[in-house]
Amino acid sequence: MIRPLLTPRWLGALLLAALFAFVAYHLGWWQYSRYQAKADRNTRISAHYDAPPRPLTDILTARPLPIADEWTHVTATGTYADPTLVARGRTFNGDVGYEVLTPFRTTDGALVLIDRGWIPLGDNGAETIPRIAPAPAGQVTMTGWLRVGEQARGKVAAQGQLASINLPEAAAALGTPLLGGYVQSAGDPGAASTPTAGGVPTPLGLPDTGLGPHQAYAYQWWVSMPLGFILIFFGLRREEGVAADESEAPGSASPPTDALDTRAEARPVARRRPRATERKPGKVRIWDEEDA
Repeated sequence: MIRPLLTPRWLGALLLAALFAFVAYHLGWWQYSRYQAKADRNTRISAHYDAPPRPLTDILTARPLPIADEWTHVTATGTYADPTLVARGRTFNGDVGYEVLTPFRTTDGALVLIDRGWIPLGDNGAETIPRIAPAPAGQVTMTGWLRVGEQARGKVAAQGQLASINLPEAAAALGTPLLGGYVQSAGDPGAASTPTAGGVPTPLGLPDTGLGPHQAYAYQWWVSMPLGFILIFFGLRREEGVAADESEAPGSASPPTDALDTRAEARPVARRRPRATERKPGKVRIWDEEDA
């Protein structure tokens, strides 16, 4: 089996099998990393989401928020500022719309971006931003959950819009520095009873904590790694079997004469039924002798 494997055709098949195994290995780890990220996120949510709120500035600074502190329940007192931005292309309960982002200045002067919630697309779709209810005026106490800023998508958004909740891009759009994380608000004070009336943003609430199929996909990729080599093994076995059959087959040579004679002698000969050419004489009866 080794000698046929050294032919160019089977060497090429081996190369493809090795390449498939390499790709399957890394795709499996990519899927497993997505599963692990969701599992870690669920652990953070379980630890922080329902905990008593902590002062915002005790945790959030100008540095990027550590991933371990994400979903920490926080509270802060201050006032909302202008202008309000929107993150486009955001889904909520299967519908596409915007997330409303308003800066919030705490009493100690820090400025943090607040995700006030979701609003649906307007009558003109994504061409124009629908009416958004203004943030509560005056000094208010805000509660919510800390979130890590999102990665930039490298897309140019229209004025007042963001392609993602990327904090450097939001700071550039607002023209002022922001703290190193943003807050997902529990809802505007006084607006929880009518979250969709008059363009009031709907609070996002608890995120989906499902793990998805990523772990199963990872195991499927890893199990399929030796598939190419298995196919090569059976292909070689089949090729060897065909070669062995061809070497043992008599081909188109005519059978020996002795075999033909033997078959001819062995063939049964049909017996001919003899034909009666003479009529048998009849019996001589007594009265015939007396007449004679």
